[in-house]
Amino acid sequence: MPDTPNSTMTEEPFRPREKLIERQKYFQSIHKHTYLKGPLDKVTSVAIPIAFAASSLYLIGRGIYNMSHGIGKKE
Repeated sequence: MPDTPNSTMTEEPFRPREKLIERQKYFQSIHKHTYLKGPLDKVTSVAIPIAFAASSLYLIGRGIYNMSHGIGKKE
């Protein structure tokens, strides 16, 4: 007998329902934003963008200083 979608056999779920509910509770508390829940999320959501912004501001400032003083100009 071929397998049909209406077959009575059921497939095991990917995760047990208890584990799924436990993980959903972790993200359903309202004290923090969802994207800051994990242990390393503050690094990826806060520290890395601040580091990129600081380094880009430094490079822009250095470029403006060099242009205004004529440093590194090709002749």
